Amino acid sequence: MGLRTIAILSPGDMGHGVGSALADRGYTVTTCLAARSERTRGLAARAGFVDAPSLEELVAGSDLIMSILPPARAVDLAREVAGAMRATGAARPFADCNAVSPRTASEIAALIGAAGGDFIDAGIIGRSPAVGAVPRIYTSGPRAVLMDEIDGAGVAVRNLGPSIGRASGLKMCYAALTKGTGALQLAMLAAAEALGLYDELWEELGQSQGATLAAVESSIPFVRQNAGRWVGEMEQIAETFDAAGVTPRFHQGAAEIFEVVAAASERDRAADGGGAAALHGTIRAIAARLEEPGPAAG
Repeated sequence: MGLRTIAILSPGDMGHGVGSALADRGYTVTTCLAARSERTRGLAARAGFVDAPSLEELVAGSDLIMSILPPARAVDLAREVAGAMRATGAARPFADCNAVSPRTASEIAALIGAAGGDFIDAGIIGRSPAVGAVPRIYTSGPRAVLMDEIDGAGVAVRNLGPSIGRASGLKMCYAALTKGTGALQLAMLAAAEALGLYDELWEELGQSQGATLAAVESSIPFVRQNAGRWVGEMEQIAETFDAAGVTPRFHQGAAEIFEVVAAASERDRAADGGGAAALHGTIRAIAARLEEPGPAAG
């Protein structure tokens, strides 16, 4: 069956970019904006999404449903979609494209399968088409072939075979390096700040690790914006590592660092922008929060 109408839940930074790319290639892209924020509504409108009045109508009218949202919401959304499938009798293919562990992917597969739908394990690597990128969507599962059709439609689909857990596992391992390294860098600088060695470490990094330091500086606005959603992603990575017999503690610590960044108030953070000033402001906020008594202090 060819795909004509693709539902995306929800049209956030990545979701609206993927949806816009698909719409540009002639697909009808739908979503359900009930109870969504004005920002999300604006992104959906700019990307050409069709707003379905209810989740049931969205499910009934779709050839494929793609879940693209923070990992902490992945299971709840799958449960809601499964309920809509049962209510309408419209079992549809459901691709979970979120940063979740293979165990969570299997949990979601069970929910969708119990409602009669086909589950596709998927993981997105790369930046959004909204910024001109072509992200890779890795897929796996018995019906993963259904998504091969959209390869080249603003995304690159990479089918990893019929086993659920392969796509989500690859995403977890990749993000363990990229975002996990970012958390380690922030922790290192926060430790130096707490020890009164921030300036000295900064000077040494500038001499011996200039490219790394520049990358950390440039990433700070993005980290501040996304730290909250990365907490759940680090927890999913820790779960993945634990199941594979690898220590989960690296990414449990990374989750703690991102939680502190997300909780830092706007007053504690540096002014908007990048560079050394923004980085140092974020490091000061982390160090100050870690010195406070309570869970954040460990």
